[in-house]
Amino acid sequence: MANKSAGIGPVLSSFPARPDGSKPVVLLVDDTPFNTSGEKALVLAQMQPQPDLILLDVMMPGMDGYEVCRRLKASPQTSVIPVIFVTSMNEVEDEQRGFEAGGVDYITKPVSPPLVQSRVATHLRLYAHERHLSEMVQARTRELEQTRLEIIRRLGRAAEFKDDETGQHVIRMSHFTRLLSEAAGMSAADVDVLFNAAPMHDVGKIGIPEAILLKPGRLTEDEWKVMRRHPAIGAGIIGKHDHPLLETARIVALTHHEKWDGSGYPRGLKGEAIPLVGRIVAIADVFDALTSERPYKQAWSEAEAVDYLCRESGLHFDPRLVDLFVVQCLPEVRKIRALYADTSSDSTQALDEIEALSD
Repeated sequence: MANKSAGIGPVLSSFPARPDGSKPVVLLVDDTPFNTSGEKALVLAQMQPQPDLILLDVMMPGMDGYEVCRRLKASPQTSVIPVIFVTSMNEVEDEQRGFEAGGVDYITKPVSPPLVQSRVATHLRLYAHERHLSEMVQARTRELEQTRLEIIRRLGRAAEFKDDETGQHVIRMSHFTRLLSEAAGMSAADVDVLFNAAPMHDVGKIGIPEAILLKPGRLTEDEWKVMRRHPAIGAGIIGKHDHPLLETARIVALTHHEKWDGSGYPRGLKGEAIPLVGRIVAIADVFDALTSERPYKQAWSEAEAVDYLCRESGLHFDPRLVDLFVVQCLPEVRKIRALYADTSSDSTQALDEIEALSD
């Protein structure tokens, strides 16, 4: 890919190596017949290995160098590659156009080999340094993302140890949440965030006394007042954050007991005033709770649970989401229920599977 032309080729042999020890790739786009045209340069710049630097003439048949540079900078695949103009056009206005097009340097012909060598070496070092810094930032970002995800999983796990629900419930309802959020048209990134935030929906139960949380019979009105505090407790545990995962988890914890008709808690939100993520988790959570056995009740059949969702459509649940769940999601819901059935009495083993939610 490193093309050569008179006056420039002799300096190519002494460029500094890449960080991995390989030689840098320099793409030379010149106006001589045996060198690369502007159109071909755009294609070559996206091939692997990509050039570490482009030496670009301005005066070329067809597409001139300014337009080539503008197109390189407009493409996400090539925007970071440094471009040095090497041309006989030596007016101040010509240099200004080159920098405005995105060039990092402007060398006029006839070239001085030592000058070209020095400037190219400088820009290669700068590019390598920027690339290294970018890789470090990306690695640190991935580390932080994984740390946040682990915090979400561990807090969700703590809530499950406090409650009488199994770890499989969290797995199932998280998958139901993914199916319904996809059907509702959420972006892939937002679906993934909600999928990983859903296990935190009941983290506030950590703050509810076990005598109430594990009571086998019906709760008294005073006990219900205490139980209804768990969404606010959960939101307080998570706290407000700019990060999408933690903020989504907070919103889910706070709003998944709100109802479409405004009769839910803790704030009595109504209709679309309830965040979409809370409306989605409400359906996923209730459906799995109904179809699961608990110490105080038998599992409902799928038909009974679906009938309940339909009867509560427009009252407890968002009608559009109920339709999507029943019409589009049920076939996959059945597969998830079979895959993550409550067949083991070892809740610790079941909860271990939470850690594989995003795999």
